[in-house]
Amino acid sequence: MSCERAFGCSERVDGCLEVRDVSRLEASRTTLTRGAPIPSAMFNESRRLRDELRTTHARIAALEAERNDYLRKDRRAGVLTLDAFREAAAAALRGSQRRGESAALVLVDIDGFRALNGRRGSAAGDEALAAVAQRLRELVRGGDVVGRTGADELAVVMPGANLPGARGVAERLVSILEQTGPVTVSAGIAVDGGTGQLDGLMADASAILERARIGGGNRVGAPGRQPSHEPSRGAIGALALALSERDRGTGQHAEQVVALAGAVARRMNLDAEEVERIAAAALLHDIGKVAVPDSVLSKPGPLNDEEWEIMRTHSAIGERILRAVPGLGPVARMVRHGHERFDGNGYPDGLRGEEIPLGSRIVLVCDAFDAMTSSRPYRDAMTPEQAAAELVAHAGAQFDPRVVDALIGYLEDRTPVDYATHRQSTRATAA
Repeated sequence: MSCERAFGCSERVDGCLEVRDVSRLEASRTTLTRGAPIPSAMFNESRRLRDELRTTHARIAALEAERNDYLRKDRRAGVLTLDAFREAAAAALRGSQRRGESAALVLVDIDGFRALNGRRGSAAGDEALAAVAQRLRELVRGGDVVGRTGADELAVVMPGANLPGARGVAERLVSILEQTGPVTVSAGIAVDGGTGQLDGLMADASAILERARIGGGNRVGAPGRQPSHEPSRGAIGALALALSERDRGTGQHAEQVVALAGAVARRMNLDAEEVERIAAAALLHDIGKVAVPDSVLSKPGPLNDEEWEIMRTHSAIGERILRAVPGLGPVARMVRHGHERFDGNGYPDGLRGEEIPLGSRIVLVCDAFDAMTSSRPYRDAMTPEQAAAELVAHAGAQFDPRVVDALIGYLEDRTPVDYATHRQSTRATAA
């Protein structure tokens, strides 16, 4: 029987659907194809799955970005690795070249880095590197590219910068680290002449940096600006002579402090370069007294409060004098802090503990020992044993206990006097 007959009857014929069933099926199909609402539960589940998928994709992208950032960053310095720096710096230089702008590169090297690692271990070297990198990042602009280019070397490419701008950043970095530590740095600057070639800039900056290091370090070298090669030793000798002529007793005292400070520094296993700086600081630790009036400097009795205020200015004055001599920045810093106390109650800045340069702490102990064992118009000299006992009594408060221990150890080896009990007391104080 034909389909037409089937649709015309009310009964199922030869397996065909009844008319009313066909109508319902057609209605259902039309409803679905026309986008009629899907059941609420099914829709909510579909939306939830789509949201979860989007969230997962976003998380995967974020993790991938973190991974790439991790691989591009030097874990010790917190700046770009060498490969990442070269890639980003080259792109920045090309951008400056396209825009017709100048660009500069500053290469920074930590002074005495190998000696620091040898003396205090790799952890101290890593800490110093991180500190220098942080200071450098604080000084540069957002678009500048900073990376680690060597074991103790950092570089920054400054698109759009000229020589004065780059030199300003480098000199501020050198000055800040000279004041706050934990190390000093030297820097070399090169300016792009329009080639946009990173390797050429790096080579030029490296040559200029080497000249700065040869000149004594702790300085900035720039194109057309040769570091002064005036020997620091000559300047140190001239200043020491001026101090001796100003006050013969102060000059003789300084010579004694030099001998003690050099011995203590060597006993504490400091490198030869640092020993030389500490000896210079010991020789010139009172250089600021050239500006103190005779009525105060040569007063036979104890000073009153007003006179002490005048006398306390000599360390800051001494720093200013020494900073005028190329290459004596680290020595100037030691002189400035030569009267800080280990407990933070000294002057001029109230530094405490390890904040005080080690050279300053050494000079202070040796200065005090020589002063106590020398006669003054208003008191007799102490014996070495009495002076050592005074140092021990004030270790941890006025003096660094490690330095006191080193001085007493040196005195014990140099003389037949037994300082063993003093040394044990010092170690107990330090603990």
